[in-house]
Amino acid sequence: MAAPQYQPKFEQDDYPSRTFSEPMLIRRHDPVIYSNEIDNAPLSEAQIAEYEKNGFLFLDDIFSESELSSMVAEMQSMRDDQDIKSREETVTERSSKEVRSVFAVHQLNELFGRIAEDPRLVAVAEYILGDRVYVHQSRLNYKPGFGGKEFYWHSDFETWHTEDGMPRMRALSMSITLTDNDDTNGPLMLVPGSHKTYVSCVGETPKNHHVLSLKKQEFGVPDKASMSELIEQGGIVTATGPIGRIVLFDCNTMHGSNSNITPIPRSNLFFVYNALSNKVTQPFGHQPPRPEYIGARQSIRPLKSALFK
Repeated sequence: MAAPQYQPKFEQDDYPSRTFSEPMLIRRHDPVIYSNEIDNAPLSEAQIAEYEKNGFLFLDDIFSESELSSMVAEMQSMRDDQDIKSREETVTERSSKEVRSVFAVHQLNELFGRIAEDPRLVAVAEYILGDRVYVHQSRLNYKPGFGGKEFYWHSDFETWHTEDGMPRMRALSMSITLTDNDDTNGPLMLVPGSHKTYVSCVGETPKNHHVLSLKKQEFGVPDKASMSELIEQGGIVTATGPIGRIVLFDCNTMHGSNSNITPIPRSNLFFVYNALSNKVTQPFGHQPPRPEYIGARQSIRPLKSALFK
């Protein structure tokens, strides 16, 4: 594929949120798939159509058993490392103080840094986003048995746009399951088709919102009526599957997960890829940007391209 032509940033805010007194449903203004060449695409035509329609896709058999064993071992090591637990990149559960998330894992861990730049992942991100990409955010999400709390319904883009300054819907997440995810241990839930509607949320963002929101998000979450309408239209799909399944989902796909009250832990590795032409600007919510380890701003580095010359 030819090298992309970078476009200027948009000054107008097409996706206002936390501004109005009532919630609003706004039609998506951006493409879902930014590439149109089918030849040599890293996804099949059926997979591309499924992602376009639903806003997410499951990918299996990407990593070998050896690769997955190494990732699981590193995930467990980071969870049990007291030095990691005391770092600012680590978020703990409100009550149990067990590790909930570790951010910037592609910078803290050599193996996860290599996985983030794996050409098998980068090629998919570049194709969907039609551009060179960089890692906007990475994290390990832990949901320990009996104590892992819910992640309430949300669109990542609403937060990245409002609190980080991501201009357009030109980013995606890849969640790699590092434990079995079943119907009972709090798997990711996604709403098919929700990526084509932006929910403008109510409530002014508090200062230093990330300090509490990463433990329990209360601002930037959809209202019950909007959420009910999206689910009535699209339903809910649970992202269950074995270790190694990749859940690929659009930045505006509505998703969340329940608490884990089983003894079976659930852990996933997340990489957020953003188009190089979609680098963050000043937050649209008119608050200071969140820390660098949550959303890359100073450390933006394009990954070695798998598609573009």
